[in-house]
This record gives sequence, structure tokens and C-alpha cells, in this order.
Amino acid sequence: MPLRIVHFNDPILRQKGRNVTVFDADLAKLAQDMIAAMHTAEGIGLAAQQIGRALQLCVVDLLPMKRNFSWVLDGVKTPLELIMPMVLINPSVVALPSEKTPYEEGCLSFPEIRGDVVRPHRIAVRYQDLHGIAHTLECDGIFARCIQHEVDHLNGTLFIDRMEKKIRAELEPAIRELAQRTRDNTASAP
Repeated sequence: MPLRIVHFNDPILRQKGRNVTVFDADLAKLAQDMIAAMHTAEGIGLAAQQIGRALQLCVVDLLPMKRNFSWVLDGVKTPLELIMPMVLINPSVVALPSEKTPYEEGCLSFPEIRGDVVRPHRIAVRYQDLHGIAHTLECDGIFARCIQHEVDHLNGTLFIDRMEKKIRAELEPAIRELAQRTRDNTASAP
């Protein structure tokens, strides 16, 4: 059964994910199902909270994106085709010296709602892969932005929380309408 992406104002989106401690076939299957759901929804990132699971697990796939970003994985400029889609488990992000830049972000849990978010341009992220092996990735541009957006989800923070007040205020009617639809759908679910 395909995974369902939850929408704002589902309470799971505000839950901090628990650390993953078991790296087994079930985890690998969940990650593959998340990648399939992300691709079906035409997204570039998906966090476990977005499919109703409070775990420190997210997936990203930037292969369809214009490659105006850079990356180094474990000190090596690895071909993007070898590392995408990427599964990040128990990730921790640190901003690297760089400008903070605005960029219009969207989110699969906020269909058709987009707004500018200011984030660091370069980051380092430490994470584990599906085998529990630790890695360090340094990246910039949309790669860094996507990871920051998904790691925020893992900690219960949403992109609307990072918007400037003026931008958020302009989107507030659409956000309230989405929250109401989510409440209505939850109430009518069996």
C-alpha cells in the first residue's frame, strides 16, 4: 500500500522524531517506500513525519534539479548519480560560513503553498546510512536547503515557522484553509 503524505495541521508534523537504533530490512523498506512516495508526489525531499512516523529519517533526491550546487561526501566529490536518492538517518546539520539567502520553498505537506525562507547557503550534515555507517556531507544551494528543510521536519519545525512575518501573513488564509481541510479529513476518516 502506498504511503500517504500527511498535511498541515496533522499533529505528527510537530513531533520530534526519535533516533533510529535498528538498521534492518524494515528500515530499508520504509526508506524505499518513502522514496517512492516522494517521487509520486514530485518532491525532492520527504521526512518520516510527513508519512506519519516520528523518526529521525528523511530522503532526498536532487537528480531532477539543475546542478547549480556543490557537494562533497566524506571528503570526496562523489557523482550525484551514485548517492541519489539519499537516505539520511539521525542527521545533524551545522551551518558553514556563508551568506543566508532567501529562496521560495514549498512542502509536500502544504500543497500549493509556497513562500520565501532565509537559510544558510552552505551546511555540513552528519548522518547515518541504512547500514548505520556514519557520513559527513558538505553541500550548498538547493542541496543544503532541501536537507535543512527535511531536518527541520524531523525536529517538528515547519517551513512556515521560518518565514518572515510579512510573508507568513500573506499565506495565512491558505494555511488556515489547509488546516481546516486536514481537520475535516481526520474527522471523516474511518
